[in-house]
Amino acid sequence: MKLFSIPTGNLKLDGGAVFGIIPKVLWEKMYPADEHNLINCTMRCLLVEDGDRKILFDSGIGDKQNEDFLKHYHLNGEDTLIGSLSKHGYQPEDITDHVITHLHFDHCGGSIKYNDRRTNLLTVFPNANYWISHLQWNLAKIPNRLEGASFLKENIEPVEKSGQLKLFDTDFNLTPNIRIRLFNGHTLGLAIGIIQYNNRTIVNISDLIPMTGNIPLSWISGYDTNPLNALIEKEQFLEESLKNNYVYFFFHDLERECCDLQQTPKGIRLSRVFTLDDFMNAEF
Repeated sequence: MKLFSIPTGNLKLDGGAVFGIIPKVLWEKMYPADEHNLINCTMRCLLVEDGDRKILFDSGIGDKQNEDFLKHYHLNGEDTLIGSLSKHGYQPEDITDHVITHLHFDHCGGSIKYNDRRTNLLTVFPNANYWISHLQWNLAKIPNRLEGASFLKENIEPVEKSGQLKLFDTDFNLTPNIRIRLFNGHTLGLAIGIIQYNNRTIVNISDLIPMTGNIPLSWISGYDTNPLNALIEKEQFLEESLKNNYVYFFFHDLERECCDLQQTPKGIRLSRVFTLDDFMNAEF
């Protein structure tokens, strides 16, 4: 098995939204905000080569949205989805499985592109199964008012038309080494990848815990649509993670790619911060 970090660029989000009820005086120690209260967040995808399967988790925001839409998110950085894949010797046609953790536009926008004449929308990974939970798919098709702006029809309809859509209703093993598990606090049917690598477990944590700063229990993101459920899910998963020495791979934390956990008098907290390459090349 091989693991690759696939950065797709950065966006800026309101720090208060990312950390919910937590006062700015606390969260800005880790995530300095600009004059508009915005913090810089990344969109970092995970590529797993497992035997003859090339499995990509999420795809970032993509580049097909117009400037009027993108101006609200202050995109920055030089990384792109296709460029990061190419850096590791992969092309979109090589991807066999594309796991979309959820259909919020910053996680799936790069999964769809325009054709050369911008007259039609196509899947970016023509040979891949597009794995999306049934709960998330149904919600995206008929969204609630809270999430409606996060689900864009241009990220949804082309997948359905492509014939590549694979819906699932329960936790399942995508490969013998990769288990997909469902959570419902951030959004219904959030799909998290639990990956066995060299007798260790690394978790593609997505928006279950979007930043290392969200690890403490009360640091629930304002983007979580069911915060009480998110709190329960996070507490249970943190305890499981600590017990089994899981490593987290973060989608949104710009400065902190991976971490493990430790028990402290104040509860479960961040322990060591390291890169994905550190994880693969060292004994933890």
